[in-house]
Amino acid sequence: MTDQFVFTPLDEIEKIYNELKVTFASGKSRPIPYRRYQLIQLAYMLKDNIKLFEDTLAADLGRPQLEARMLDIDPSLVEIKSTLSSFEKWAKQESAPFSINFSAMLPVIRKEPKGVVLIISPFNYPLFLTIPLMASAIAAGNAVIIKPSENTPATTTLLANLAEKYLDTSLIRVIKGGVTETTKLLEYTWGHILYTGGGKIGKLIAAAGAKTLSPVSLELGGKSPVFIDSKCDLKMAAKRLLWGKAANAGQTCVAPDYIIVQQDFQDKFVEALQQSYREFYPDKASAPGQMSRLVSQQAFNRVNNLLKNTNGTIVIGGDTDEGTKYIGPTVVKDVKPEDCLMSEEIFGPILPIMPVNSIDEGLAYVNAHDHPLSVYVFSQDSAYKANIFDNTQSGSAMANETIIHPAVYGLPFGGTGPSGSGYHTGKYGFDMFTHLRSSLDSPGWLDMLLGFRYPPYTTAKIKAMGRFMNPSLPARPKGPPEEHVSRHSWSKWFTFLLALALAGGLMKRQSKT
Repeated sequence: MTDQFVFTPLDEIEKIYNELKVTFASGKSRPIPYRRYQLIQLAYMLKDNIKLFEDTLAADLGRPQLEARMLDIDPSLVEIKSTLSSFEKWAKQESAPFSINFSAMLPVIRKEPKGVVLIISPFNYPLFLTIPLMASAIAAGNAVIIKPSENTPATTTLLANLAEKYLDTSLIRVIKGGVTETTKLLEYTWGHILYTGGGKIGKLIAAAGAKTLSPVSLELGGKSPVFIDSKCDLKMAAKRLLWGKAANAGQTCVAPDYIIVQQDFQDKFVEALQQSYREFYPDKASAPGQMSRLVSQQAFNRVNNLLKNTNGTIVIGGDTDEGTKYIGPTVVKDVKPEDCLMSEEIFGPILPIMPVNSIDEGLAYVNAHDHPLSVYVFSQDSAYKANIFDNTQSGSAMANETIIHPAVYGLPFGGTGPSGSGYHTGKYGFDMFTHLRSSLDSPGWLDMLLGFRYPPYTTAKIKAMGRFMNPSLPARPKGPPEEHVSRHSWSKWFTFLLALALAGGLMKRQSKT
């Protein structure tokens, strides 16, 4: 299928880095036509080799063909195509917003590449979290080094071999390796570093970037909760949640991690999940072509230990096979906050249900923990959805859907706080790898207006400066706006208005008598 997985020698890494620096400095990556050429080559690199990538994804992750196409290959092609369609517009110089004080200086924003950038991509979506980001960096005019995961050796090797065949290797290279090779890469100064993975390694990446003053974006993860409204479309919610958790064996950074549901609705929701499970897997989930596998023995052991040690009740699945790293779609009900399943991001096909007495209790639990990459809600009630979204923080807020939003055109993808920093996909990815360079060209005659800036400083010049620069402010507020008045204050007004209405009614009665 592919050549043997051989790590890139450390001394070669330094040569590659220096070669890309020299090529970038030559300006080769900057012309729009050359960027377009490389993007088209990248698209055909993927399109020409779909079958090979399907095979490597199956070898690395046990990925069913449909998931390989839907979750990795096809959305990557779509991202490249949308970037191709729009990047020339994104790259155009922009005029600054009009200002009567500064417009004569012709202020503009130049869109410039950041330089040689580093993309460290994860194992779980080795194409979708690599190739579209390459497209963004290329479209922005950068030189690019990719460090894919060593946990997907077949896909990483194929990617490296094809990059040499299709792309300009003086500007774009793939480094094969693990911790040692990544550590070597992080010794250098980068125009930008993008890391996708876990928070523990993310802290190390951020610290390494700080040492070289290299800007860093982190796409991490966390425990993404799902709020279930008892009045939701039950069948739809069950199907979409079970699929979102089972896809790629739960190894998705935005996978629903646990469910929050009212205590008295838990069993009814479990019944809906069980019905969906029977429909999804009429034979069994472990049947060929139906379910991805855990990426490694270490990953299997970690998720399997969580399953073994939970004090909740398994109501769906629970079947495992250590030899093939298989864990079936599993639902566990009556999970308490202190349960091991709530102690870390599961990153596997186990879905705990944590019953609560009220939605406020669920909100309090979510807000007491790290901001997740996503918050999910299943409800047809706009007020219910607004209550959840307005009272939580997360990278994204999704209603009645799971895991597909990173591929939705026009939406930024990124976390907040512990779930990540920075945004990518589409224009957001282009912007991440672009330096917005301020520029102006000030004419000499402006000194007739700005001559006050030159010494010697005098009282007259201070007054002239005030006329030019001192902005007028709106009237000073007399208090907070009405919508921010406390509930207690509103209760006083309500009492006053009620008393006024009663008094008015009493006066009418007296006048009639």
